[in-house]
Amino acid sequence: MSDYDTWRHFADSYGLLTMMVLFLVLCAWPFRPGAKHRNDEAAHSILKDHDDGE
Repeated sequence: MSDYDTWRHFADSYGLLTMMVLFLVLCAWPFRPGAKHRNDEAAHSILKDHDDGE
């Protein structure tokens, strides 16, 4: 088996599985219970220190 075939087999099987798991973990990361404070802070950060010029 050539190097190309070996790497192609790896990418088609384990590489794809690894990318899928990584994608799912990154999609679920903001929804973990410990992230609520950081998510709220990020959602309201645009409103902090805002001066309307009045």
